[in-house]
Amino acid sequence: MRPVFALVDGNNFYVSCERVFNPRLEGKPVVVLSNNDGCIVARSQEARALGIRMGAPFFEAKHLIRSHGLIWLSSNYTLYGDMSARLMALLGEFAPHQEIYSIDECFLDLTGIPNDLVAHAHQIRKRIKQYLGLPTCVGIGQSKTLAKLANHIAKKRLRYQGVFSWSHCNRLEADALMADIEIGEVWGVGRRLKIKLEQCGIRSVCDLKYAPTSLIRKRFGVVLERTVHELNGISCLDLEDTEDHQAVRKHQIISSKSFGKPVHQLDELRQAVVSYVTRAAEKLRQQGSWCSHLLVYLRTNPFAPHDPQYAKSMTIPLLVGTDDTRVLAKYASAGIERIYRPGFAYKKAGVMLLGLHPAGQDLGDLFCNLPQRERSSQLMQVMDQLNQEYGSNTLRLAAAGLRPQWTMRSSQRSPNYTTAWHELAQACANR
Repeated sequence: MRPVFALVDGNNFYVSCERVFNPRLEGKPVVVLSNNDGCIVARSQEARALGIRMGAPFFEAKHLIRSHGLIWLSSNYTLYGDMSARLMALLGEFAPHQEIYSIDECFLDLTGIPNDLVAHAHQIRKRIKQYLGLPTCVGIGQSKTLAKLANHIAKKRLRYQGVFSWSHCNRLEADALMADIEIGEVWGVGRRLKIKLEQCGIRSVCDLKYAPTSLIRKRFGVVLERTVHELNGISCLDLEDTEDHQAVRKHQIISSKSFGKPVHQLDELRQAVVSYVTRAAEKLRQQGSWCSHLLVYLRTNPFAPHDPQYAKSMTIPLLVGTDDTRVLAKYASAGIERIYRPGFAYKKAGVMLLGLHPAGQDLGDLFCNLPQRERSSQLMQVMDQLNQEYGSNTLRLAAAGLRPQWTMRSSQRSPNYTTAWHELAQACANR
């Protein structure tokens, strides 16, 4: 039995999440900004029609606020992450196997499903819209690459009503569609590879589909050769098991952000790195690891060339591996004190956890206090449980500051409608 895959993708996901709880945004040009309200990371179709580029600095589009009614919002990753979790849980009900590819994309294995797969895909879209209010598109193909390309067609060509399957067109029709799509839309073909392929006369998806595999392998390697096979309906990529994918441990964990305003004082820098190391330690415990080294760094704003510039980092070896937020915060604070220099306007600081290894696989030292380690582990578990149940930073170190002034700008952040009791959406009924 030949495999069949579907790729389900949330349309303009961040903007769509905002529109679920604020219907007044429907039909209007909307952009969502990155951390610190710097760059544009999501656009509605109406905003795209105004020529707004993805990743562009927001100041380039500010003139459209007055002239075209552009609406801008600060990013709310807590909301987007929770909506993504609900979306993926719902999609898991429509297929026996699922691979979560990104925050708004998911592969489903539809092999052996007896239903009409296009009708099945329309049912998926209908259920998601009904339960979550999110618009989606579905692409279906005999390989993951074809499913990804089919999703692109479903999104760009309105006549398919959000669902496209390669099985519903013959070979000539499929080739005509592929000939009309530039090579850069193929999954895995980045900007540099696109340029090299175009230099070889491969400009469309159809050109790549019929390119000699021996030539592709010789010039571009086995990965692109596999893509050619996938475009011809030969599946070379299986679904990655989501649980196995999540179980892969990171080799380093980074936590850093730009400040909402320049920071000059050591106390504020110390609060910032303690806050960052707290988040990094949470991630460390989530993947069941300890770290053996900690790096701290800070720098001024390189885009303010008239200001004095300074950048410095420091790596601190730990006596024994740990995942204890208190221990890591102690070393991070000491590190930032060592590299801090007065007289500079600092724009960014961060921490990096290095030398990660599975928790418990540590030789320790001669004077290691095992009962104290057990109490530390229990305390961190309680801390994580409380923050997970009642919201991030419900329980945190006092060294992170009670009312920090250095936090990122997010003046237009929407409420956390789905994760905070005091930010629930309110409904009023007239008597």
